[in-house]
Amino acid sequence: MEPRLVERDRAELAALLTRVGAGDRHAFELLYQRTAAKLMGVASRICWERGQAEEAVQETYLAIWRRAASFDPARGTAAAWLQTVARNQAVDHLRRSRAPAPWGLDAASDVEDPAALASDALEQQGEEARMLRCLGELADGDARLIRAGFLEGSTYAELATRTGAPLGTIKSRVRRALIKLRACLE
Repeated sequence: MEPRLVERDRAELAALLTRVGAGDRHAFELLYQRTAAKLMGVASRICWERGQAEEAVQETYLAIWRRAASFDPARGTAAAWLQTVARNQAVDHLRRSRAPAPWGLDAASDVEDPAALASDALEQQGEEARMLRCLGELADGDARLIRAGFLEGSTYAELATRTGAPLGTIKSRVRRALIKLRACLE
């Protein structure tokens, strides 16, 4: 998936959650449509019966509606916040149901969250911003060569054909651009 699409999806999810925090029912409906399957997966890994997982997801969305205003995008992604709410609701649901878990509730804390840690996500966002800033400092043609070569996977020969420049010139321009990027990033 293209990095800009992932970033846009994250921003849209955060915007929906912020609107839910302001009491926007339509945003809540959109948020549900975009996240129900994922949060059902989180609850299903903790609750061993589908009915219990469904109840936990229902409780999750009630909690989201009540607590969406507490979401702070500076502390982590909306997806991580939603998954944490779902995990906590599923564990709480199991405790309240007093049904014996086949593996014990302590195992619920071992359920892996595939999302990056909030601190890692913030660090990555900072690195991406630095990279974009440094790419912006390159000459326009050199920045396009770097993007095409390293983000799109184009070869030196493809870049030479695309630009009409000799292969050696392309290699030299890419090398100089990479040296400038390294210096900027250090």
